[in-house]
Amino acid sequence: MSDVIDSDGFRANVGIVLMLGAEVFLGRRTGGGWQFPQGGVRAGEALEQALYRELEEEIGVGQSAVDLVGQTERWLRYRLPSRYVRRNQQPVCIGQKQRWFLLRLKNADQPFDFARTDQPEFDKWRWVPYWQPVKEVIYFKRPVYARALTELAALAFPRGQSPPLPEWWAQLTARGGSRAPAAAE
Repeated sequence: MSDVIDSDGFRANVGIVLMLGAEVFLGRRTGGGWQFPQGGVRAGEALEQALYRELEEEIGVGQSAVDLVGQTERWLRYRLPSRYVRRNQQPVCIGQKQRWFLLRLKNADQPFDFARTDQPEFDKWRWVPYWQPVKEVIYFKRPVYARALTELAALAFPRGQSPPLPEWWAQLTARGGSRAPAAAE
């Protein structure tokens, strides 16, 4: 099966915010950089099927190990910088449209397994404060991460006790975000 790319050139994708307590899973890509698990939706695949397939493939966690808390109301889009667009592939993909899902890990001792595919997505992981991924993800994904986390915050913290926005939030979520390398705190 192939990934779904719409007529505007956006690849359908699921993004996964996996929580344990008030923290979220952040994985280090094998090529460098940190991000949430995510992946393309295949032709004929329902969004929830793609969610659980990607969760299993990327970090080795099955559906029974998590609770599905909710999802973003609509697709969130980002464009790829010109240098990342693969013009030799058809159809040309200019960016991603993502439906983000919020999951809670049921067991703090849940092991992660990155070797479920021939080309693992991640080589390391850690739990980080809820807003931290916006600072650490590659610059062109920051606005979509900020929108996804903002929309999901009410579900992540149902008693209205979401953590305050960090001091760096306004600078990094301004249109285009900062292009400076994201440093871990």
